[in-house]
Amino acid sequence: MGSLLAGSNVTSTILSGLGSPPPTPLTTLLGMSEQPHTPMWQYVTRRFTKFLNNIRLTDPQIEDGTTKHSGVRNCLNSHYWGYASDTDNSFLIGSWGKDTRVRPSRDVDVLFLLPEAVFHRFQQRTGNRQSQLLQEVKSVLGATYSQTAMRGDGQVVVVPFNTIPVEVSPGFRCNDGSIIVCDTNGGGRYVTSTAEAEAADLAASDKVFGGSTRHLAQMLKQWQRHCNVPLKSFWIERLAVQFMLNYQHAHQDYFYYDWFTRDFLAYLISQANGHIIMPGTYDVIPLGEEWLSRADLTDILDRADWEATAW
Repeated sequence: MGSLLAGSNVTSTILSGLGSPPPTPLTTLLGMSEQPHTPMWQYVTRRFTKFLNNIRLTDPQIEDGTTKHSGVRNCLNSHYWGYASDTDNSFLIGSWGKDTRVRPSRDVDVLFLLPEAVFHRFQQRTGNRQSQLLQEVKSVLGATYSQTAMRGDGQVVVVPFNTIPVEVSPGFRCNDGSIIVCDTNGGGRYVTSTAEAEAADLAASDKVFGGSTRHLAQMLKQWQRHCNVPLKSFWIERLAVQFMLNYQHAHQDYFYYDWFTRDFLAYLISQANGHIIMPGTYDVIPLGEEWLSRADLTDILDRADWEATAW
């Protein structure tokens, strides 16, 4: 990680504190003094508390998203299972399922489990069965939501509500407890979902570390959004879980969150051209390095409003 970080006095100041007494807080580096001659560490907890409160969804936003995904789940249950329910045979995945949302939320992700009979019905067909299945789900939703579309990656059906889209991933529960979902690419196939394993891993880490894993993921998602970082959200969540496993300050809280963000970015830089391993399937996903300049602390300080605007 040295080449990107070398030659910056500010960055050297930050990185010199790794494993030593607390360095100059990030709030000071961002030029956010409140009173002269007042130690800025006194404001760290208060500022990060405010920061996290400011990027959480508001109650009306949560209510709106809940209304939208409940209606979609109810519609699908009525058609495929023969009764109305906005909870059965489905669960939230993505940031709503993992409780790592930041505002404004981009979408609500739902994994909907279809009856086994639907699987066998489509297995009798030829061609891209997964595409045909998504088209059927699209038609079912389209009868209620006329603007329903299918996203280009061929794995979800999207109901593009004006305020917040709902993305539905249809799937089937297998005898071994795993879930398979559609992938229409390459002629069509079913792939094993990692949604439940991802959520369980993140929840376990968050419990061990007193809520800090989710906080770290949320802060990094704000950085991702504001700095246009080409890292997928679930990559950031997986990296946060991996980082916390061996982080010496992982059991600390808000007072150390400037350290958390600083040290995570140093860790992230060390992962350039590395990979993450998905829980459950052990699929290996390459990280590349297109995002590398965004993790350079000198670049982040040049773009300091990603954090300052949220205080």
